[in-house]
Formats: sequence, structure tokens, C-alpha cells
Amino acid sequence: MGVEINALIITAASVGFIHTLLGPDHYLPFVMLSWARKWSGFKTMLVTFLCGIGHVGSSVIIGLVGVAVGIAIGKLEFLESVRGSIAAWLFIGFGIAYLLWGLRWAYKNKTHRHIHLHTAGVEHEHNHDHHRQHSHIHEQTEKPNITPWVLFIIFAFGPCEPLIPILMYPAAQSSLWGLVIVTLVFSAATIGTMLVVVMLARRGATFFEFPSLQRYSHAIAGATILLCGLAIQFLGL
Repeated sequence: MGVEINALIITAASVGFIHTLLGPDHYLPFVMLSWARKWSGFKTMLVTFLCGIGHVGSSVIIGLVGVAVGIAIGKLEFLESVRGSIAAWLFIGFGIAYLLWGLRWAYKNKTHRHIHLHTAGVEHEHNHDHHRQHSHIHEQTEKPNITPWVLFIIFAFGPCEPLIPILMYPAAQSSLWGLVIVTLVFSAATIGTMLVVVMLARRGATFFEFPSLQRYSHAIAGATILLCGLAIQFLGL
């Protein structure tokens, strides 16, 4: 391989790592939802991996089509910017909906105190909530969780902005194999960084437990997702 392709490979690995690390939307939603919904480590990594595939794969497909049919790079950049705006608003909408649901969930799970009198004149009190006890009755008929699918759809809309103009089009000028290798390196760096950061942050979140906040875990997760969407839309992260 030529010097130019080697330089693009190094650039692809660096850009994939940096653009993922600097974009909190690439990992914070997974960490917070894993904490709130008590996902296992395997499920958290699987959801992150699949969303990473959707995130990178959509831009790869658009880039390959653009290279194959000779679409001007400016048009593809415009398309990616539109997709980025859609993804941001989807993040915002999902964050608001999940935040409101989380507040409702916290209200339903509010504990209250009961005092019981016994025949011997002894009394005791305990705290409980009726929502949790009632929910156990319906565990067998609980609806499937669509949260991972919502995340996948959002990430499939989310573009990898540097991929097409900085990496794919220059690599395509050299050779087809160069294009394939550069694309694979960028994809591996992006998804790998997502997995590592989510895994480390999840371990930190489970190590430092906050029982007093657990009741509001879903609301906190929703607020975090909302902030990620706002940061994408208005701060360009």
C-alpha cells in the first residue's frame, strides 16, 4: 500500500477514536440506561455494539453509493448534516419522553409508612410502595422492552461526519482495497471506543451506588439523553 493509504489508515483510527470520545452521545445513553434498567454487562455491550453498527453502517452505505455513482461530496455532506439534525431531534424527543416516564415511575414508586397495631398492644411501622408489589403480579405479562430498538433507530440516523469527506473519498482515489481498509479501520475504531468507554463507565456507575437516587434513575437517564440531543443540535457535538 502507498504512503497516502497508510496515512489515511492512521487518520481513520485517530479520527474514529477522537470523534467518538468527544461525542458523549456515543456512550452516555448506554451507560445511563444500563444503570436505570439494570441491564447485564452482556446486554449493555450487545446494545452498544448493534447501535454502533447502525451508526457507522448507515454512513458507510451512503459513502459507498456516493463513490460508486459519483455523487458530489457537497451533496453527501448536506445529506449527512440533515441526518445529524434528525438524530439530534430524535434524541431530544426520546429524552423528553423517557424523562416524563421516569418521573411518573418515581412518583408511583414513592414509599409511604404504615403503622400496624397488634392484639398485645405492640405496634410497628414499615415503609413500602404499592406499585412494586402490584407489578410483581403482572411480571409474566410484562411488555417487551423497546428501548434498545429506539436507540438503534436513533443511531442509524446519526451520521459519522468525518467518514465520507475526510476518509472515504480520498481513499477511493487510490484504490478499492484502500477504501475498504480505511472504512474498516474507522468503523473498528469508532465501535471499539464506544464499547470500551461504555464498559469502563458502567463499571464506575455500578461501583458507586446511590440508593437515594435509584428511584429517580429513569428520570436521570431521560434527562441525560435529552442533554445529549441538545448538545448535538445546538453545540454541534
